[in-house]
Amino acid sequence: MPFMKGRAPIRRTLDYLNAGKLVFKDRVKIFSLAYNIAGTNNAGAKDFVFWYLPQIQYKNPDVQVATLKNLTPSPFIKCYFDDGRHILVDIDNKSKEDILQHLINTIGKSKEILEAEAVEKEDNPANFGIGCERACICEMNGQVPCPGVVPLPKFMRGKFKYQTN
Repeated sequence: MPFMKGRAPIRRTLDYLNAGKLVFKDRVKIFSLAYNIAGTNNAGAKDFVFWYLPQIQYKNPDVQVATLKNLTPSPFIKCYFDDGRHILVDIDNKSKEDILQHLINTIGKSKEILEAEAVEKEDNPANFGIGCERACICEMNGQVPCPGVVPLPKFMRGKFKYQTN
């Protein structure tokens, strides 16, 4: 398996990516992290990027994630919101766990919201399509069956409805 090569290949497994705790609020659009490769005050930021950034990218597919290396003397995180505002988080001399916990508390969705979204996604009988209980809406009682299975009545087809003699 070629994806299991390299440093810490566990980071490329779906179990690891799904275990991410940080799901951004809907208004977060850009997440940028600036840090240096050298220096002891950047160790937490480097570890955060190495261990938690893949999970963040996987859990938040609609958020742009940017990492800026060797551009600033002290590491920081900047989040941009959809209304034009932004926040700046100083992560100088913090561990990766402290950074993650701070981000969960400030820009992450709460556990109650995540649980409500999971229940809404699973239990809604109106959902249909790939990965849902029903592949097509025609499987519901009271709906018109698919034209490929049962032909539509002629008055419902445009070919006959709009034909002029």
